Amino acid sequence: MNKTQKISNYRWVICTLLFFGVTINYMDRQVLSLTWKDFIAPEFHWTNNDYGNITSLFSIFYAVGMLFAGRFVDWMDTKKGFLWAIGVWSIGACLHAFCGIATSGIITGNWFVGFLQAREIINTVDDIAMIVNVSVALFVFARLILALGEAGNFPASIKATAEYFPKKDRAYATSIFNAGATVGALVAPLTIPVIAVNMGWEMAFIIIGASGFVWMGFWVFLYDKPEKNNRVNNIELEYIQQDNDHHKTDGNGKPVRKLSFIECFKYKQTWAFAFGKFMTDGVWWFYLFWTPAYLSSVYGLTSDTTTAKVLLFVLYAITLLSIIGGWLPSYFVTKKGMNPYAGRMRSMLIFAFFPLLALLAQTLGDISYWFPIIIIGIAGAAHQSWSANIFSTVGDMFPRSAIATVTGIGGMAGGIGSYLINKGSGVLFDYAEMTNLKIMGFEGIKSGYFIIFSICAVAYLIGWVVMKSLVPKYKPIEL
Repeated sequence: MNKTQKISNYRWVICTLLFFGVTINYMDRQVLSLTWKDFIAPEFHWTNNDYGNITSLFSIFYAVGMLFAGRFVDWMDTKKGFLWAIGVWSIGACLHAFCGIATSGIITGNWFVGFLQAREIINTVDDIAMIVNVSVALFVFARLILALGEAGNFPASIKATAEYFPKKDRAYATSIFNAGATVGALVAPLTIPVIAVNMGWEMAFIIIGASGFVWMGFWVFLYDKPEKNNRVNNIELEYIQQDNDHHKTDGNGKPVRKLSFIECFKYKQTWAFAFGKFMTDGVWWFYLFWTPAYLSSVYGLTSDTTTAKVLLFVLYAITLLSIIGGWLPSYFVTKKGMNPYAGRMRSMLIFAFFPLLALLAQTLGDISYWFPIIIIGIAGAAHQSWSANIFSTVGDMFPRSAIATVTGIGGMAGGIGSYLINKGSGVLFDYAEMTNLKIMGFEGIKSGYFIIFSICAVAYLIGWVVMKSLVPKYKPIEL
């Protein structure tokens, strides 16, 4: 080895690729939340409950998809697994655009029409219940394809991170690529309503969805295993493999012994990760799916208004603070001498206290809409910090050949939690409006949001306590 050779740092190129993959992933999800209330619902006569059904079913599809996507990625391996995932979800994202044409075709038999013509035809139909049922079913189908593809995103990303980063750097790398979720959510309200206003809501789905196909081209040419990638020099390879956690492999680099799918469920480490995801993933999806509707329903600020765009931009700009979440455990490891798991759990406990501010969101919201936006932004940053670390606990505990599988199992649990909160929110908000529900001084839909904000506030502390109880100390799985 040349002693003057410098480390190549190609791992950060991979991290950048993962960042853009997550950004596209979250923008694809955001198109519906930013268009349904003001563009799609008037056309198809949707209620909050209809939207809640669509988002909650997406969560279930995503949950089931995660269970199998993780195993699929471990089977196909990182490169091919990720290509399949983003290819499928990009097709699903684009399919949303054609739900209006399909609704027109099913109800009236007019299939060969454009987006504008389909809209005009639907407006002439008197059977509103038929329009609602058909359109919701079609959007549910599009969300099914989207969910099955997107389910592979995090298992593949976490697996790639474990391949390219040592344990001490994984939470930081994860926090960086996971910030793509924030950037996607940040860019979405600035672009999607503009596209919807000027080109129609259908083109918002097509343009954002097509970006995934562009990303695939970069992934094909830039990604390979670090030991096979000629852009990774020997010094960087030694740095990446410093933990010696590869386990026994055959002559082709394949692990000699793999954990079976059923075996993964035998470990408390799997259940700890799954419970943490169950308790907290739904909180993030609630904020992501319902904040635009919250501004519209409570404050009359539709997503195409300048005020709503500024508020959502500020909210997600605040969540960029989550990059600190990846740095903090590294500080505990390098400065305080903790093992990676202990450092992550200490960090996660700190982050679990910030969402408690959501208890004040609706109360202060009566003073100004800025208060709930800032609070949700802080809670969102805490969630993304928590998320970067809980994902990294999988790499701490499990061999690399099982990382995507266990990540998928936890993702399934998170999807179930997301289903419960999204479905419950839709039902609760319609009920609160119809009955003028009164609780803690709030009336109508404000009372509904107060209840959900309160649930979101305490979810992280509950999740942390159970995780710590199941796995109190660092205990990696030995094959």
